[in-house]
Amino acid sequence: MEWEFQAFSIIGVIAFAVSGAIVAMEEEYDILGVFVLGLVTAFGGGVVRNLLIGVPVTTLWEQSLSLKIAVISILIVFLLPAVWIFHWKRAEAFFDAIGLGAFAIQGASFAVNNGLPISAVMVAAMMTGIGGGMIRDIMAGRKPLVLRDEIYAVWTILAGLALGVFKLDKPWELFSLFLLVVLFRMLSVHYKWKLPRRSLLRSAEGGAQGGQR
Repeated sequence: MEWEFQAFSIIGVIAFAVSGAIVAMEEEYDILGVFVLGLVTAFGGGVVRNLLIGVPVTTLWEQSLSLKIAVISILIVFLLPAVWIFHWKRAEAFFDAIGLGAFAIQGASFAVNNGLPISAVMVAAMMTGIGGGMIRDIMAGRKPLVLRDEIYAVWTILAGLALGVFKLDKPWELFSLFLLVVLFRMLSVHYKWKLPRRSLLRSAEGGAQGGQR
C-alpha cells in the first residue's frame, strides 16, 4: 500500500497547499504568510493525526518530496495572474473535496498500517482530512469550514470506517473510496445537506420577544 499512500498524500498536499495559499492572499498576507498558511494547511492535519495516535511529529521532516511539492505549488499559485485564481475560486469546493478525500484515505491507511483499532482509523481519517483546513481557517480569522458548512467531516469518518472494516488495500478499491468521498462532498455542497443544528441565540431571542409580550 506504500505507493498508494504516497499518491494520496501528494494529491492532498497539492490541493490543500493551494487552498491555504489562496486564503492567505484573500486576507492580504505577504509572501511569507502565504507560504506559512499554505504549508500549515497541507501538513497540519497529518501533524494533528500523529499527535493523536502517538506517532512522533518529527516524521514530518521525512516527507521531503511532499514538502518540495507543497512549496512549488504555493509558489506557482502566488505567481499566477489574479484572473486564473478567480477561476479556481469558482471550483474551490471541488478542489477542497479532492484534498479532503485524499487526506482522509491517507490518514486511514496510515492508521491501518500501524495496526490501530477501527476507532483510531476513523479518527485518523477525520483529523488528517479536516485538521489542516481547520488550522488554516483559524489562522485566517475565519470560522472553520467544518463547523459551519454543509456535511464535511462525516464523509472522512465514513471513509475511515469503510477502510478499517473492509481492509481495503487494492489500488482500485482505494481510488473508488476516494471518488465516493469527493462525490458525496460535492453532493452535500450542491444540495446543501447539513447536520442537525440548534441555535441558542435564536431561542434566546424568541424567549425575549415572548417575555416582552
